[in-house]
Amino acid sequence: MKQRARVVVIEDESAVRAGVGAALEGEGLAVSVFADYVDIETIEAVMPDLIVLDVGLPGGDGFELARRLRARRDVPIVFLTARDAVTDRLTGFQIGADDYLVKPFAIEELLARVRVVLRRAGRHTEPLQAGDVLVDEHAGLAFRNGQPLGLTPTELRLLAFFVRHRGLVLSKTQLLSQVWGYDAYDPNVVEVHVSALRHKLEERGPRVVETVRGLGYRLVVR
Repeated sequence: MKQRARVVVIEDESAVRAGVGAALEGEGLAVSVFADYVDIETIEAVMPDLIVLDVGLPGGDGFELARRLRARRDVPIVFLTARDAVTDRLTGFQIGADDYLVKPFAIEELLARVRVVLRRAGRHTEPLQAGDVLVDEHAGLAFRNGQPLGLTPTELRLLAFFVRHRGLVLSKTQLLSQVWGYDAYDPNVVEVHVSALRHKLEERGPRVVETVRGLGYRLVVR
């Protein structure tokens, strides 16, 4: 059995830390979370394949921690920060960051970037499954009852989000924010893509994406 990729999350904001940790675990990753600046030995004990690192930490600076890590081990790093100045971005990339994400951000955007970094490092996330629906984001493919669905990239992201949150009612606003990365946009874009996704899913079986009137959509595993 293949070992799960290991991710260390170092983030002092509890809501962000919990959300990022849960989302990464939903990707099938082994996640270790820390709330403040942590010593190198503690991180190395985990032997992470990737570090998601906040820049502003209690007890120390994320940039300095990254410098120290880079001096000892070439581990991929994705910075999370509220600092959006060009000089801060340049500092992050000069240290050797693999990516730099400014808060607030959509969880799906972070997950997409984590997948890319892990893929470059030779590690990738496990396929997602709900009932007879399988989504392999690494390969960019989705299947139902073993048959390819032929989804567009946007439809694939949308289905992956439904699978990760199967059974939950997801509003159009949530979908716009997490799948498209928009805080405000024409909700009709969601309706169009959900309709197209449903059509492809229902060519392979009964309806699994249900409309909850006035609230949004839900993936029901049968």
